[in-house]
Amino acid sequence: MKPLALILFALIFIQPHNTSETVLAKMHAKYAGKWMKSFSFTQTTETYFNDSLIKTATWYEHIVYPDKFRIDFGDKTSGNAAIFTPDSVYSFRGGKLQNTFSNDDDLTFILGGMYFHPLDSVKAIFGRLGYNLGKFHENDSVYVIGADSTNEAANQFWVDRHKLVVVKFLNYSHGEKEEGIFYNHKQFGNSWSETACDFYINDALVQKEIYRNCKANAVIDLKIFNPHKFVQVQ
Repeated sequence: MKPLALILFALIFIQPHNTSETVLAKMHAKYAGKWMKSFSFTQTTETYFNDSLIKTATWYEHIVYPDKFRIDFGDKTSGNAAIFTPDSVYSFRGGKLQNTFSNDDDLTFILGGMYFHPLDSVKAIFGRLGYNLGKFHENDSVYVIGADSTNEAANQFWVDRHKLVVVKFLNYSHGEKEEGIFYNHKQFGNSWSETACDFYINDALVQKEIYRNCKANAVIDLKIFNPHKFVQVQ
């Protein structure tokens, strides 16, 4: 076979090798500049202990990407809320600040915030969050970023091969196994959101969430995300 024929054969039949970085590039190319700018929904939250449902509550959640997030617990007029900033979480009761603690939530970034940063910054942020982009594997349904095998105890997230959205994450950063599974995805313009998710700690179910009244790209008053001046959500 002549050298030119060999080159043509390689171009036609040899597929590019996927890696964590190439998958992130695919996701970024598909959604950057197109992802919804805001998302609001009402959430039914079920809390579990020893596989038994112990509490059901209603939460009202508002997100403005890339990093503004607020949850109001129960009656929106109660003033019971949590406001997430890039580095801190502010907990309010009755509209009064009760506690402030470090924000270690990476889901707002993973589930949409990443598309509001340049790709190089996305890779750097994942590194800071403890995801090793040098590790990767895949199967017929998902790409797995951050782990070389299914059973590896490493921070990782799973990406649907077709929609290129996150459907699962595993995090081992705090001395325990935290797992989130995201499903019942619905499309909102050029974006997707899970409308149900389950969370586990050390393989025990701790929380189930179901979304309703989902609204993408609604105008949200940014004052509700100001932790220094509490504003009621309307």
